[in-house]
Amino acid sequence: MKPLTLTVDGREVAIPDDGATLLDVLRERLGITSVKDGCSPQGQCGCCTVLVDGQPRVSCVTPARRVAGRSITTLDGLPDADRRAWADALCSTGGSQCGFCTPGIVVRLAGLRAAGAVDRDRAARALHAHLCRCTGWQTILEAWDRYGSGPWTGDPEPAARRAALEGHVPQRVGPDVVLGRGGFAADTAPEGCLVAVPDGRGGFGVGESLVEARAAAGKVQGRRTTAEARARLNLPPGDWVATLRTSWVDPGYLETDAAWCEPGGEPSTPLANGGAFGGKATSPAPAEARRLADQYGVPVLVLHAREDTVRDGPKRPPVAAGVDADGRGVLRVVRTPGIADAVARVAPDLAVEEVDVPGPPTSANLRAAGWAEAVALLAAARGDVGWVTAPDGGTATAEVDAAGIRVTVRCGQPLDATVLRSYSVGAAHMGWSWVTAESLAVDDEGTVHDLTVRSLGIVRATETPPIEVVVEPDDGPPVNGSDAVFAAVAAATWLTRGAPEAWPTGI
Repeated sequence: MKPLTLTVDGREVAIPDDGATLLDVLRERLGITSVKDGCSPQGQCGCCTVLVDGQPRVSCVTPARRVAGRSITTLDGLPDADRRAWADALCSTGGSQCGFCTPGIVVRLAGLRAAGAVDRDRAARALHAHLCRCTGWQTILEAWDRYGSGPWTGDPEPAARRAALEGHVPQRVGPDVVLGRGGFAADTAPEGCLVAVPDGRGGFGVGESLVEARAAAGKVQGRRTTAEARARLNLPPGDWVATLRTSWVDPGYLETDAAWCEPGGEPSTPLANGGAFGGKATSPAPAEARRLADQYGVPVLVLHAREDTVRDGPKRPPVAAGVDADGRGVLRVVRTPGIADAVARVAPDLAVEEVDVPGPPTSANLRAAGWAEAVALLAAARGDVGWVTAPDGGTATAEVDAAGIRVTVRCGQPLDATVLRSYSVGAAHMGWSWVTAESLAVDDEGTVHDLTVRSLGIVRATETPPIEVVVEPDDGPPVNGSDAVFAAVAAATWLTRGAPEAWPTGI
């Protein structure tokens, strides 16, 4: 087989012409792990973006033979001064949190800058090719404006402490995270690891590479459905002043579940630099990796595809609820361990009725699951959001109107004001996006039909209102603040739209 020749980060390489994608070549054959795979591969998340002769391209759906003889630039191949400038800018604004999506975004923005673009609106439109679940876009665009303005002056230790509080798992903050070195499982697996991917039939396809494992699994790539997402629960009877019905919602994290393990060893964590806001709290990947490593007698990396996380990952459970003018009512919810306790913490006068409905698994670990819906109902009964107090103790209030989203948060000592603001901006975007646009199509038998990352409804950069965050002085012990922001913004967004019964309301 005649090899293909291409130039990668200034180095000429020869590879077999065997049908591999450019992403396969970069990660598996050349070991360039700054290029990420978040959609497995669907060409939808932007995490694998590289420059081909200076033009941005998603490498996961680009056949390597199509770029033979051309010049490929990854994040690692950008000039050192550019890489440092982007890392400084994104750290200075909080434009990178878990860091999984960041390398692809940096490459695209660097390509725009190299082409002479300086317009922020153009940068926002360019971000349509990407998904970021953490930051809410605004801090990324602030980094676009700040590029070249000087080094990051933050302190990694208090910054990481604040990030850990907001993300509920240990996290790192600093230039290495921006540059793709967040310690993700698929990037840190030992050389010679077997790769295993779920086959959709209860087993795994296993191979010496991800390409081989996917071929062995034999799965057909999931697609977006034309089926309509709809509320599945009936409202409880009662004389209510406000009612709410929702459907399943996917947490939409970009790094799919992954873990590796050596025979007889302890598996790596799928929470490498972020816990997906509760989405990976009970990930099966570590146990799967341990079992397969013991079975094969060699290290094994388990890597879930996007459709695996959408079909089998935990979802925010659907609710159907009503509340009277005194804040009493009933919240009917798909049976979810821990959900009744979560609601009782913020709305003790709401009776929780758990019901069994066919559908994907649900979890009370997801950000503010159950209690954010209760906060919204109580706000609708009162006619205003007021101050929202999260179970962790953080408090926030929010206003949403045609001018944008305004948030005030109190959560003890800030530790790092930039990180706290970044998580608050991201939580505001997540709350607004959830109420206006996010849902999942599930049929009457409980089968999920939306199987791509773009199916989840996450709102894009140009569709996100401006977000203003005020951190009120507070000398108390530092606690999570962004969960209260999420609930407050969700409630304010719903009220602004007239508190219609069904979510999503539409942008």
